[in-house]
Amino acid sequence: MLQQWHRLTFLHWPFDPATIRPLIPYGLDLDTFDGAAWVGLTPFMLTGLRLPFLPAFPWISRFPETNVRTYVRGPDGEGGVWFFTLEASRLLAVLGARLFFRLPYRWARMSVLRTRTRVAYRSARWIGEGNNHLVIEPGQPTRAGDLENFLTARYRLYTILQGRIAYAQIFHHRWPLHAAKALHIEQNLFANSGVPQPSGAPHLLYSPRLEVRIDRLRWA
Repeated sequence: MLQQWHRLTFLHWPFDPATIRPLIPYGLDLDTFDGAAWVGLTPFMLTGLRLPFLPAFPWISRFPETNVRTYVRGPDGEGGVWFFTLEASRLLAVLGARLFFRLPYRWARMSVLRTRTRVAYRSARWIGEGNNHLVIEPGQPTRAGDLENFLTARYRLYTILQGRIAYAQIFHHRWPLHAAKALHIEQNLFANSGVPQPSGAPHLLYSPRLEVRIDRLRWA
């Protein structure tokens, strides 16, 4: 699939690895930085969803998305992303991703609103509990250090397919990262996705736009 990600915010909190490791399936190793596991909340607007050599799908090709994720290494040692949930506002996209990528997508009412100085994200699941309300203020471009690369330079997603570890490669250029300030954080997506609620201020980054290609699933 080809797609574009717009107005994406990375919010990350450190956790004791012993808290997160039991939530990772057998066959994957938890990836840590400076002795901590990191769990991220990443809301954004997805556009231009299409298959190669085809135009973007009508209506379904543009919608907000938010995911809760951590970082793992596969059987070959390659780093990647493990998703606890992915919220999306297009039911057909949710059903397709659950069917073809075996990812834990959930259908939600969502919005991403950009003003001159702020970006506001809202999300609420149609079925069950799971809400999110964030307001951030993007800042100036920033250079990625070791931690920023650990949190953002991820080129593989992992999932479980027929009881086995599978993965899809993700292709994109280096993230154009900006500093950002959180003006409002209210969410229970962690707690309603099997992850402990975070505490303290998050590590925050913002990116205005990125083009992405996601490959087909392969066995690990």
